[in-house]
Amino acid sequence: MKLTEFKDPLPIPPVLKPTWKSGEYTYYEVTMKETQQLLHSELPETTIWGYEGIYPGPTIEVETGERVYVKWKNGLPKRHLLPIDHTVHGAEKEKPAVRTVVHLHGGRTEPHSDGYPDAWFTNGFAEKGPFFQKEIYQYINQQSARALWYHDHAIGLTRLNIYAGLAGFYFIRNSHERSFNLPSGPFEVPLLLQDRSFHVDGSLSYPEQPENNGSGIYPSIIASFFGNTIVVNGKVWPFLEVEPRKYRFRLLNAANARFFRLTLDSGQLFYQIGTDSGFLERPIGVGSLLLAPAERLDVIIDFSNMEGKAIVVKNDAPTHFPNGDPVDPKTTGIVMEFRVSQSLSGIDTSVIPAYMGPIKWMHANTAQRQRFLELSEEKDQFGRSLFLLDKKTWDDPITENPLAHSTEIWSFINTNEDDHPIHVHLVQFQILERRAFNVEYYKKTKNIKYTGAPIQPDFSERGWKDTVRCPPGLVTSIIISFFPYTGQYVWHCHMLEHEDYEMMRPYRVLPPP
Repeated sequence: MKLTEFKDPLPIPPVLKPTWKSGEYTYYEVTMKETQQLLHSELPETTIWGYEGIYPGPTIEVETGERVYVKWKNGLPKRHLLPIDHTVHGAEKEKPAVRTVVHLHGGRTEPHSDGYPDAWFTNGFAEKGPFFQKEIYQYINQQSARALWYHDHAIGLTRLNIYAGLAGFYFIRNSHERSFNLPSGPFEVPLLLQDRSFHVDGSLSYPEQPENNGSGIYPSIIASFFGNTIVVNGKVWPFLEVEPRKYRFRLLNAANARFFRLTLDSGQLFYQIGTDSGFLERPIGVGSLLLAPAERLDVIIDFSNMEGKAIVVKNDAPTHFPNGDPVDPKTTGIVMEFRVSQSLSGIDTSVIPAYMGPIKWMHANTAQRQRFLELSEEKDQFGRSLFLLDKKTWDDPITENPLAHSTEIWSFINTNEDDHPIHVHLVQFQILERRAFNVEYYKKTKNIKYTGAPIQPDFSERGWKDTVRCPPGLVTSIIISFFPYTGQYVWHCHMLEHEDYEMMRPYRVLPPP
C-alpha cells in the first residue's frame, strides 16, 4: 500500500484556550481521549489517542514567568490500542493496561509536576502509581522564549502512548522574542515530525515482536521502531501553501527512534536561530538540519522570489543513525512539500536578526564534579537487546545525586553502535565536546584511551540544550547546573523503545549542606 505524497494540506494544531485566566495564574484542563482522525485521505480514519482528542495535541502558549496550572485528565478506555509486552519493567500484567503521566519536556519543573514515570494515573484517577502526588501540575515558566513539548511518560508504556498520539507543543513567549520582528502569526508554523506505519484499515501498525524473535515472548518489545511513512502534524506527507516571504518553523522530532536530516530540494539554506532551549547568539545558514528524537530547532526559510515553485523537504538520515540502512527516497526520504502558491498578503517586514543576544557560556573549570557514564548494549535473559545507562537498570540504587545549585560535567561513553539522544529532566546544559576513544580497550579495562582530539559541538548545537546526541565511539561531555528544585528526576535515552526497556535512570537533586 503506497499512499500518494503531498495529497493533503498540513494541519496546524490549534492554540489551547485556558479554562480560567486571571492576573495571578492561568488554569487549563486537558483530557486525553480516544478518537478517529484522518491521517491521509487515501486511508480510512485511524483510531488515535490525543490530548483534547486531537493528534498532535493543541499547542499551549504561555509567557515567561506566567504561573500555569494544568489538570491532565485520562479519559482513555481500559484497553490499549497497541500490543503490551508484560516482561518490560513497569508494564507487568497486574498493572492497568492504560496508564498515563505527562512530562513537559524541557521545563524547569518541580518534581511532583515533572511527569515522573511512576507517577502514572488511570481514567478518572481511579488508580495511581507509587510516585503520584497531585492531580494538578504547576509550571512557573521561569525560562526564556523557547519551544518545549509535552508528551506521555508512563513507565513501560511511553513508546506505545506517544505512538498512539500523546504529544503536543508548548511555547514560552516573551518581549525579547517579540522585539526581533520574526515571522509570526500565520507565518510561524510548528512542525512535529514522526514516522508511522498503517494497516489497510487505517489502524496504526506497530510490531508485536522483533523480526527474528528467538525469545519465545509474544508480544515482545522491539529494539527500535521505524515506520514506512513520515507524518507531520498528524498528516502523512502533507503540503503547505505559502506566500513568497519568510516563514519561521518550529521543528520537533517526536519520533520513537528515527533521526531526521532535512534538506530542501531547491538547494536553499535554512536559517537556524534557536536550539532546544532558546535562541542562538547569531543565526547560521545551513544546508541541512539534523534532529535526533526529542530535539527541537527554530529556523527561518525565505520563500521570496520562489513564486510558483514546489519545494520538497527531504530526509536522508540512515535508519538506525548513523550507521544503519539508507532511507527509501520514495517513502521515508520524503517529509513534506512547500508550495509557493499564495499571493503576498502584505509587505514582508519580518527579519532574520543579526544578533539574538549573549549566551552565558559555562566553562569546564567551574564544575564541582565530573561523572563518566557508559551507554552500553547488553542482552536480557531472553537474548533480546537491552540498552543500559552505566550498566544499571531502573530499579538499581540511585547513584547520581548532584547538589542543588552545583555544576557538574556528565560524560557519556558510548560503547555501542547507536547514536543515543540523552535527555536530562529539570535542567538545561551546554555541550563541551565529543572525543573519540578506543571502545574495545574501554570494554576490557574500564579506562578511557582517547584516540583523537576534542571535537567541538556543531554550530547548530552551540546554545542551551536539554537533549544531546551521543554518537557511537565518542565520549560526549555536557556541563549542567542543577537548579532551582531539589527532588527526584530522571535521565534517559529518548529513543522510546530504549527508555521503556531500562535505558532510563532516576537521579536526585540534594539540598546543599
